Amino acid sequence: MSNLTENKQYHYLSGKGVSSKLNSDSILVSPEMAKILRQLSKGGSMTIDELAETIGTSHAKVEQITTRLSKEKLAIRDVKTFTRVVLTREGKKIINTGLPENQIMEVVKNKPDGIPITQLSSIVGLTKQEVNAGIGKLRNAGFVNINKGLLIPVETETRLNQELEDTLKSLSEDPLLPVSKEIIPILSNRGFVELKERQHATVEITNSGSKALSNIKIIETVSRLTPDQIRSGQWRSLQLKSYNITTRPKKLPIGKKHPYLMFLDEVKQKLVGLGFIEMRGPLVESEFWNFDALFQAQDHSAREWSDVYTIKHPTHGILPKDQELVKNVQHVHETGEPVGSRGWRYRWDPQKAARLILRPQGTAVSARTLYKLKIPAKYFCIARCYRPDSVDAVHLSEFNQLEGISCDPSITFRTLLGLLKTFAIEIAGASKVRFKPDYYPFTSPSAELSAYHPKLGYIEFGGSGIFRPEVTAPFGISDPVIAWGLGVDRLYMVKRGINDIRELFTHNLKWLRTVPLT
Repeated sequence: MSNLTENKQYHYLSGKGVSSKLNSDSILVSPEMAKILRQLSKGGSMTIDELAETIGTSHAKVEQITTRLSKEKLAIRDVKTFTRVVLTREGKKIINTGLPENQIMEVVKNKPDGIPITQLSSIVGLTKQEVNAGIGKLRNAGFVNINKGLLIPVETETRLNQELEDTLKSLSEDPLLPVSKEIIPILSNRGFVELKERQHATVEITNSGSKALSNIKIIETVSRLTPDQIRSGQWRSLQLKSYNITTRPKKLPIGKKHPYLMFLDEVKQKLVGLGFIEMRGPLVESEFWNFDALFQAQDHSAREWSDVYTIKHPTHGILPKDQELVKNVQHVHETGEPVGSRGWRYRWDPQKAARLILRPQGTAVSARTLYKLKIPAKYFCIARCYRPDSVDAVHLSEFNQLEGISCDPSITFRTLLGLLKTFAIEIAGASKVRFKPDYYPFTSPSAELSAYHPKLGYIEFGGSGIFRPEVTAPFGISDPVIAWGLGVDRLYMVKRGINDIRELFTHNLKWLRTVPLT
């Protein structure tokens, strides 16, 4: 193509200035460029929209051409940014109905003895949130009082915040109307208006542009060649459009799987590669499988409302059909037999065991797997769990737990520790791992696994241990079973250096688009 340009003397405006002249005088430009320069030469500045309408082309095309003319010093672009106040749907609604506080006052002012606050929402047709906000503004202004659940009027002659209503009405009639700087933040905070930035560009021809008009030669350019143009040789007489190959293309965000979900898939693949079989269980679980089958006492604090989410309807489920299993669990709770322990020394309540809850731990899935366990065996699951925890940098009320069990006659506690260390290093990429003794009602001995986070220090990954005989005996299992439950969300935090667990479920598009996928 370079030979073509040299032999035929095809010259055109480029991003580096007027590249050359034809016969030492002429400048080649596109038809649209010539039209814009001629229009601007008539005097004065014009907006992009005015130019687009005058020469009969798109706004975007005029933006592109005038930007190029500006780079060539043939025209001057003056771009100003201004903020426009736009009414929201809620703001348009207020024009017809009035502010919530005034709607409430219209109802209350004719009730000198007051009106029950609980009835306002249905009477006025506002949400409870709008009613509460409106009452708050009326009380602050001294328009109403509250006494024994009644809203009592005090000021009935004037409307509150009349200026806000008048401003909204004026904006609906004239969007470009100047608005007081004091009122705009109030309207914006209440969700009645949005502030949108707009750019206003005007274009004016330069002296160089005026001089260039006499030397312009219009030539059509093409951005791509067709097969027919190449075969026929027509390409030799065509002017090719210039491209700036140093300009970086616009970044287009592509659809992809959430990086944390990809990490969960990676964890599954690694565990399957280690010979583990995935196990599954329901999100709504009975206390029998979540607590009783794991030898957790029915009066244990972890079974209280403060530690589990109970199901409102239905409140109870059905115990396993295998009555022998149910009796075995009852017997070990009440007497500790057949393993020679003391049990919990109470009368076991089947109604308590049938209560339905949202699964607070993945160990419930392990309990269900023990019922049909084939030895030797290795199982895992990534279980969604729910607990009414206080949300902070390392706690959520809804989280994932990496749960697993292994059963083999030769398995030991050292096997468990080695397995957990492998998980922390291979899956989370942890550089430092430590264990410390811990207590769980269903395992003994038990250990807590922690890994070092560069900013949060050591954070707990989860607990582990060997199932107590009181857990395995009712299922007819006599071989040792090691079990663990790890916070897989925290594993990912360490792997990616994330400082707040809430970021895993964020709507921050910048993080979602830039976080590595591997």
